[in-house]
Amino acid sequence: MPWTGYDLTVRIGLASVATALCFLSLATSVDAGTVTGVIRTIVRKGAPAATAVVYAEPIETAAQKVPQRVMLRQRNKTFLPRVLAVQTGSTVEFPNDDDIFHNVFSLSSPSPFDLGLYRAGDTRDRTFAAPGIYRVFCNIHPQMSAFIVVTPSPYATVASADGRFTLELPAGRYMLTALSERAAAVSVEITASEGASAAPELTLDESAWVLSQHKNKFGQNYPAAAYRR
Repeated sequence: MPWTGYDLTVRIGLASVATALCFLSLATSVDAGTVTGVIRTIVRKGAPAATAVVYAEPIETAAQKVPQRVMLRQRNKTFLPRVLAVQTGSTVEFPNDDDIFHNVFSLSSPSPFDLGLYRAGDTRDRTFAAPGIYRVFCNIHPQMSAFIVVTPSPYATVASADGRFTLELPAGRYMLTALSERAAAVSVEITASEGASAAPELTLDESAWVLSQHKNKFGQNYPAAAYRR
């Protein structure tokens, strides 16, 4: 028997509902789960562990692009926070909260930068277009240093002082990576699922790290007077 206009309307409506439920089911299947873990650090005797950065990169799908705009302040001749993790494409602002001049720079690849000299109350920014590790300094005050990790994924965090971390991850397979400014990166594959799960323990080896004085933006030693400012 041929369909009436009413039948077609009902069937189309039911099909729409079924499609919506299908999409809802798919969305639910990739709901975020909480992944927790601990970074263990091997250090030289008497040395504290450096703050670790942890990020997860999807294996089966492309990472979402969620660029951020965050602040890394200069206050009391210190970068705050000193360790930062942001996704590729993010912009970091460097406001000067001190009553003196600062000159933020980095000689790190793949994209060294120099924000120039600027006074109290001013700010400069930098957009990080490629993943990488950036060691950031002030060209006037050698005691100032920061560590920025630009990740290929939005799923990144800075571990707590005891090495613990938490990531919210959609269900799927990931390469989980941990690193610090004193240790090379280590990675392990994990599977995130709905609900809570635990990542395998990762170990960073900082035992070979030796403190050395960094150079200024010209690749030269800081003058002796700089250490008294």
